[in-house]
Amino acid sequence: APPAPVPVVTPLPTAPPPARDSQACAVVAALPEPALLLSAAGNIITANQRVALALGPTRVGDPLSFVVRVPEVLDAVRAAAADGVPRRVEFAERIPLDRWLEAHVVPLRLHVSPERAPDAVLLTFRDLTQQRRVEQMRADFVANASHELRTPLASLSGFIETLQGPARNDTPARERFLAIMAAQARRMSRLIDDLLSLSRIELNAHVQPQTKVDLGAIIAHVCDTLSPLARDRGVELEQVRETADLEILGDRDELIRLFENLVENALKYGAAGKKVEVRLARENGTAVVSVRDFGPGISPEHLPRLTERFYRVDVAASRDQGGTGLGLAIVKHIVARHRGRLGVESELGNGAIFSVRMEALPNPEKNL
Repeated sequence: APPAPVPVVTPLPTAPPPARDSQACAVVAALPEPALLLSAAGNIITANQRVALALGPTRVGDPLSFVVRVPEVLDAVRAAAADGVPRRVEFAERIPLDRWLEAHVVPLRLHVSPERAPDAVLLTFRDLTQQRRVEQMRADFVANASHELRTPLASLSGFIETLQGPARNDTPARERFLAIMAAQARRMSRLIDDLLSLSRIELNAHVQPQTKVDLGAIIAHVCDTLSPLARDRGVELEQVRETADLEILGDRDELIRLFENLVENALKYGAAGKKVEVRLARENGTAVVSVRDFGPGISPEHLPRLTERFYRVDVAASRDQGGTGLGLAIVKHIVARHRGRLGVESELGNGAIFSVRMEALPNPEKNL
């Protein structure tokens, strides 16, 4: 007997989603910030792709508490769904990283008349981490700058009062006090110069220099300029050039300032090693300048914070050497403007190596 024909099962037509739901999902997907569309009960209707990056993976139908575990946000969603009033909640997260977020809760009416309670809630998030860190950095900067200026100003005021009073006719004391006052005035001048330099560099941080400069000539100029300081400290300043021609795109004055800061720090804080080595090399199309001292080195806990403004490994030693606490911060910003990388390697007792890597231009063609 012929086989019986296989019955053809026609699937039942599924009802298309309401037009308002489709439009709402499209709007949520197009929002530039992490956004979720929730039902009145707090379940996820849809979420855009940015939610996965900011909060984690989501699944349609899951409760919001599976993704967001902040009681204030969950309470705001429930309250907005009940009374129809938008709300805003700021909260902080400590795990896995410290960050601050702002949640906006907006009730929506998609399928019911405006007189009835909302049947959906739009939840969006805005990352406030960068803003909070900038505010904290600005506050720390003002506090540290005020503190750094307060000490020399107090010294100047005290010595002036002494010279106007008890030491008015004391010639030896007057000469000693005037020398200290001059040193404090120079310290304030250096601090103000460094602050202005840092502001100018930050102002142009988004503009990469486009002028060809000879890195070897800059290193030679810096070493010649600081050779008197090396002689005074009893330190041998050695240049090692592994390549003859090495050009990059950069700002000559800023690069001189960068390498002056690195070499001067090595001469001041690594003088116990009696030698500072400045090496210039080309590695796979990258210009590498390293400044190495053979002094006491830097403890590992200090390495991540060396380029912070006003951060000092040894506050007393830095002030005795005339440091402002801004040298390595200036170095970091100059390197960033030149789209380079700054590296620090150090072990206690073995000195420190500060290396700067920047993109090198091809070797110039020579006429044969």
